[in-house]
Amino acid sequence: MSTFTLPDSDNVHVKLVDDLSKDQLLGFSAFKNWLNTLQSNLALQSNPAHEFHKSPYTLRSITIQAIDRWGAANRIGFLKLTASIKNLSGESLPGSIFLRGASVAMMVILQPSDLPPSSPEEKHVILTVQPRVPAGGLQFVELPAGMVDDGTFTGSAAQEIKEELGLEIPEEELVNLTELAIPGSKEGGEVCPRGIFPSAGGCDEFVPVFLYEKRVPREQLREWTGKLTGLREEGEKISLKLVRLEDLWWEGARDAKALGAWALWEGLKRSGKL
Repeated sequence: MSTFTLPDSDNVHVKLVDDLSKDQLLGFSAFKNWLNTLQSNLALQSNPAHEFHKSPYTLRSITIQAIDRWGAANRIGFLKLTASIKNLSGESLPGSIFLRGASVAMMVILQPSDLPPSSPEEKHVILTVQPRVPAGGLQFVELPAGMVDDGTFTGSAAQEIKEELGLEIPEEELVNLTELAIPGSKEGGEVCPRGIFPSAGGCDEFVPVFLYEKRVPREQLREWTGKLTGLREEGEKISLKLVRLEDLWWEGARDAKALGAWALWEGLKRSGKL
């Protein structure tokens, strides 16, 4: 177990676990993004108007506790750390953190093509049903999650949507709901990613929510509605479920992504931003 001093810091010591090097840690994007955001916001305390100006908090040390590696490349997937953040009065901020980085949620809305484009009627949303071991469940209903990679929505949910519906979701047709709702950082203000934080008390994960709307023939939508019930065949790990938009709030009530997407869509519609 080795220790190093964080580059360009005020003598912040970082304690590593075995099988993790300094370069690997500093190259892990979730760690870099979290550290840059934290340091930027701690620096704002120098402003006399800041609520912590008289007794500012500083990052004293970081202890890496565990890592999980993924795939053949053995890259870092998850990282657990504690950060010691204190002021001169001896007060501290909670600093037990699970780092995993950003993910992406996709709100896919389908509507019969014989309705006017402006019509709010008969909109349907795609949900996935799959095991989520951290939640202790094998039939977790949620908004499709994944990533936008090389211009296309990718991941297991995206693959299932492509296989079942023949839909590929191109980046140029996506609307970033979180960016529409969350203003950019003001000069001199806190820096924070423009996404939903499902568990900000312990995890860095933030979720930008994208909207993809597709108009399809009515018969095709009727066929999909009857077929996509969320029921899985034996051994199938992920399936799709098509629900009415007005039912999304209770069909996906356990999923923060679904509730966040529904609230964003409703609020942006009411405010005329969407």
